[in-house]
Amino acid sequence: MPKKLNREVSELVEREVTKFVDRTNREVAKAVSRTLGVDDGGAQDGDTCDGNAQDGNTRDGNTYDGIPHGGTTGERPASDCTAGERLAGERPTPFDLARWQARLDKLLTVHHIPGAALAVLADGEIRELASGILHTETGVAATTDSVFQIGSISKGYTATLVMLLADAGKLDLDAPVVDVLPDFAVADTEATRTITTRQLLNHTSGIEGDYVNDTGRGDDCLARYVEGARNVGMTNPPGATMSYSSTAYNILGRIVEVLTGKTWDEALNELLCAPLGLGHTMTLPEEVLRFRAAMGHTGEPGEDPVPTPLWNMLPRSAGPYGGISATAADVARFARLFVDGGTAADGTRVLSAEAVDAMLTREVEMPDQWFLGAHWGLGWGLFEWDGARGFGHDGSTFGQLAYLRAIPEQGIAIVLLTNGGGAAPRVFETLCRELTAELAGVTMPEFGPAAEEPAVDPRPFVGSYRREGFLMTVTDRPSGEGTLQVKYEGADGLTGTFEPLFWNLFLVSDTPSKTVFAGRRNANDGWIPVVFYALPDGARYVHFGVRATARSE
Repeated sequence: MPKKLNREVSELVEREVTKFVDRTNREVAKAVSRTLGVDDGGAQDGDTCDGNAQDGNTRDGNTYDGIPHGGTTGERPASDCTAGERLAGERPTPFDLARWQARLDKLLTVHHIPGAALAVLADGEIRELASGILHTETGVAATTDSVFQIGSISKGYTATLVMLLADAGKLDLDAPVVDVLPDFAVADTEATRTITTRQLLNHTSGIEGDYVNDTGRGDDCLARYVEGARNVGMTNPPGATMSYSSTAYNILGRIVEVLTGKTWDEALNELLCAPLGLGHTMTLPEEVLRFRAAMGHTGEPGEDPVPTPLWNMLPRSAGPYGGISATAADVARFARLFVDGGTAADGTRVLSAEAVDAMLTREVEMPDQWFLGAHWGLGWGLFEWDGARGFGHDGSTFGQLAYLRAIPEQGIAIVLLTNGGGAAPRVFETLCRELTAELAGVTMPEFGPAAEEPAVDPRPFVGSYRREGFLMTVTDRPSGEGTLQVKYEGADGLTGTFEPLFWNLFLVSDTPSKTVFAGRRNANDGWIPVVFYALPDGARYVHFGVRATARSE
């Protein structure tokens, strides 16, 4: 063997042996800590099977009824998991498909979830599992090739299409939107003039986020949607704060159409689905009918959910912000694009490495650091667990809930698609916590009230907070559960469209810049962050369901 090659081989062996020894030492230390009952700096693998709401692990703020929903509860049911089922000790290799199938089956049963599909990318391979049924009235079994609605995870696909156009030099992210869409306008003329594509991508445009307009099934549905958005108001000045906006992503979808000369659906298929081999990803109901399709179900946590009256209540114009249906494995294949730095599984370059880095770069700090990640990039919520950076998104449609988390440096992605049930967030948290602990050795951070709730004067937070279509009324709770209570109801054109919802708020932290509460509707509900803060101009806001809502009185 030539001396140079011999030296390179020796160096490679030495590096790999060192890594193996370091990893072994860490695992031994963890095992010893578990045996002695010593905290090694974070919750151990499977210590709390459900835990509290995590950084970016609760339901998507983009609920199509505009109603935020909690994540998971800090108390797990006694039947949820036992010490014998916890993932302590050595990490099994290879991926134990039978064990995870049993885990998924049990979680769905315990939490009354009709059906689900799980896909896990690890070690360069995607494993697929399914459990339960697609429709409680037909009893059709959920299978790995079953198609679910992925809701707002669709935004990640739209953002990627936009970045492909920027990659090709067809779009300047920092130029005003009106440069590419001359007819674009919102109710605020100054905002119309200055809003950029980047601000649409990172949710800092300030455009009211829940504008729904059924503009028909024609190929002009997005053009008509953007035209109808001329009267949409603002939650805040552009760039002032992060406020989740589905409206912004439909405008991005229209940009894709104008610059490609195709409908958004066609661009998605030709520029992403085809090169990535996403044969079970689609946008139109007539396409979904070719496959086994999940029916949505609704119900409170712990209850047996019932089927929704319609399979999908979203119009075609909702496509860019929430209209994709797919199998769990196809969503994992899409996530792999970012895990692998912009290449397809066969090595084909689909997106430049620079564009991938840009999408996963922290663009804006979230007022609420837990719901979908502490920061937002270009299309993705961004989190960091035990020093490992990751990205993700949640999705919800009428009776279906979808979740995606990925940690590129560890080469893993986790996708769970469910067809309803109020406790679906808890099922995802449990699986995500256990899978990331086993596959990546990271612990998801917990969110919930302070162990000893500090005293706080509730008066600065009491009052009404209003955004287009929704009213939040915050009141003091001198007796009963929590420090404050939030009443959430429809306003304007949505008045009376749903029964008012109430969250009881418990203090988490109080600093000069913001006051954080953990809210839940009842003891069976999950904790959801509620953050009170002020903009630089002194305007008071509450961040709830990833949306900024200004105080109105």
